[in-house]
Amino acid sequence: PAPLRDAATIIFFEDHLTFAHRSETHVRNGYLPFVRDLSSAHEDFARVHGLRNHGYLASGEGSEGICHAVMAEQYALPGQLVVGTDSHTPHSGALGCLAFGVGSTDMASAMVTGLVRLTVPETLRVELYGRLPAGVTAKDVVLHLLALPDIKAGSGVGKVFEFTGSALAHLSTDERTTLTNMTAELGGFTGIVAPDAETVRFLRERRDVWFTIEPWMRSDEGASYAGTVRVDCSRLTPMVASPGDPGNGVALDRLKERAKLDIAYGGSCTAGKRGDFDQYHAVLSWAAERGLRVPSHVKLYLQFGTTAVRDYCVEKGYLAAFERVGAEMLEPSCGAWPAAARAHPPHPIRSRLAPSTAISPAVPVPARSGWRARRPWPPARLRAASYLSRNCVHARQLNCGSAALRRRWAAPQAPAWWRRR
Repeated sequence: PAPLRDAATIIFFEDHLTFAHRSETHVRNGYLPFVRDLSSAHEDFARVHGLRNHGYLASGEGSEGICHAVMAEQYALPGQLVVGTDSHTPHSGALGCLAFGVGSTDMASAMVTGLVRLTVPETLRVELYGRLPAGVTAKDVVLHLLALPDIKAGSGVGKVFEFTGSALAHLSTDERTTLTNMTAELGGFTGIVAPDAETVRFLRERRDVWFTIEPWMRSDEGASYAGTVRVDCSRLTPMVASPGDPGNGVALDRLKERAKLDIAYGGSCTAGKRGDFDQYHAVLSWAAERGLRVPSHVKLYLQFGTTAVRDYCVEKGYLAAFERVGAEMLEPSCGAWPAAARAHPPHPIRSRLAPSTAISPAVPVPARSGWRARRPWPPARLRAASYLSRNCVHARQLNCGSAALRRRWAAPQAPAWWRRR
């Protein structure tokens, strides 16, 4: 096999099929042997190449965490380039890195060559101003954006969503990851938030990383954009999306008919973070104090995004309230929302390629944006961030960042097509 380039920057995850044994579709159709083969191939590949693998828990149910959440908790840093084999890789963009999804072929190439090719996208500026009312969250902001006619018509397709504005100062990093993660639903290439004091706080308190933001880690003054969307967050109300598409958003107070629930689920990469469980506990502890329980015909599942989130909930004493109202707690996994109902067996040959993530601590992606990587990260800051695609397009110096990605190309080996304005 071809040797991997810089294996320290490649991180593997098993997080999508760790609850397949509880899926009626997988069990009924005999898919579980394929799942086991995929897992075995994954583990063998990681072991042979000496790669870090965040895999199954010792109990055999659940995993160490959903890849995107673990990336933000342990690896990604501002200014880095992150690629992963999942459309929600932009999750880490909340930390100020350029994070985007790639296919398995591009990832395999990146692991061997250290390169990833892409067409430089345009940037859409999303200005969030005003303070969100109590009970309104970043998920409501995204559902509002998804319901906008221009977004529904495709104005954000393939673009970088740069989230900016005064409202961000009041959003935690956990909330910001919801914004950048769901650029996948918005049709975007990725989402990004320029690092600020909140980013520094998150890195220090969650990861014991003392990070210094450098001047180039923001958009250039006067950078041009493909367009600007302005949202007055103070006027938003709780949103829901009617079945079939997250773009079917409607304000909760305008919902014509009260929906009947069979299953309620709190989890996934956008809703399995510490901040999300703080909100679950605020509601369910109120219910528990009043003797309320989940109705007998409804199933309530709460699933931790990572083992760190699980441990946080244990430390905070949240589980007692969850159990009192009748919630079933699930170990970390991305397996509940992809739903076994839609599942297909992994292809026996494709299963030989293990899913992965790689990171490029030294080289942000070329872009028409204000972010310029003038030098590699000092070794002390590398802390290899996961699924990032390590180096980029023959580049030594690349322009990266949030904003309208103005190309200040300084790579002597860059192909001519990258130098065209």
